[in-house]
Amino acid sequence: MKPPLISIIVPTYNQEKYLGRCLRSLLSMNFPREDYEIIVINDSSTDHTKTVLHAFIDEIRLIENKKNIGLPASLNIGLKEARGRFFIRVDSDDYVHAEYINILSMHLLINGEIDAACCDYNLVDEDERILSRQKWLEEPIGCGIMFRIDDIIKLGLYDEQMLFNEDKDLLIRFLDRHNIYNIPLPLYRYRRHENNITNNKNEMNEYLDKLKKKHKSSRYLKTVIK
Repeated sequence: MKPPLISIIVPTYNQEKYLGRCLRSLLSMNFPREDYEIIVINDSSTDHTKTVLHAFIDEIRLIENKKNIGLPASLNIGLKEARGRFFIRVDSDDYVHAEYINILSMHLLINGEIDAACCDYNLVDEDERILSRQKWLEEPIGCGIMFRIDDIIKLGLYDEQMLFNEDKDLLIRFLDRHNIYNIPLPLYRYRRHENNITNNKNEMNEYLDKLKKKHKSSRYLKTVIK
């Protein structure tokens, strides 16, 4: 059996409320099912995440962490298991447009000069009402971007010490060597809710300071941190 073109990595921790919606959107995309894989890393959830995942067990590759190891380490486990040429991340409380991977992968397949392709996104609330349309180039996120997986491996994957802002850290390292092409279509749905990890302001600020110190000499620091 040929390997998939795209590996979608979905890290999850205690997102029983939104996980099903996320996976249904991934399984409903306008793209040949045999050409993409969905790798879910359950980071030792303590809610009913396992029960939700059981309903999709025939459609996903499930990795169960024996203990909670954090988001970047979970993403790295998924990357090491990935079989695709391209990698894209989807957070388990978000969901996507049916053309999400089709349009992003088309650009990477047709144009070898593009190292990664990103898309704009809609900010939505718990009831999936659109709050605003966000331009990726103005407010970059780690999920609205498709990479060539070999480039991410050469970068050394995610920094597992960067428990917050791990996506911004990866983007800065990536931009130091590569380019990103923006597709001005809102193909990703970024959900705002009371349990968003970004609501933890103290932790976010702590790791933002670490990010600034780590990349103080990078010309892309201000590009990624708005």
